[in-house]
Amino acid sequence: MNSIVNEEVPAKQECILRVRHISDALYVLNGKWKLPLIFTLRVSPLRFNEILKLIEGITPKVLAKELRDLENNGFIARKVFPTTPVTIIYEATTYSNTLQNVLTELGDWGEQHREKIRQGMREADRKIKQ
Repeated sequence: MNSIVNEEVPAKQECILRVRHISDALYVLNGKWKLPLIFTLRVSPLRFNEILKLIEGITPKVLAKELRDLENNGFIARKVFPTTPVTIIYEATTYSNTLQNVLTELGDWGEQHREKIRQGMREADRKIKQ
């Protein structure tokens, strides 16, 4: 077990505030689709059906809801072009750039976690074969 040396323990009020801020962030970014959508739209503006093809497993109904939520929270913009038929493009806003560090850290952690699970499975297989 690792011990914490010379690290200041946050005061109760500070801890409560941090937990509240984390809860606020998770409330806005809840679910498994919002961060992948933001990441995808930061790469390139896309149409609805293009997003459906890129993000495996999301249904049209869920995608529509998630895009509305992200637009309401200022992470993406919906641009309507008066073509026939109407063209709608979704793109990340500059506000979505505030999540760059979060997306990078989550991606790195996800990669490490996946490798940890794979390693555990390899070790379990070796034990079974012995």
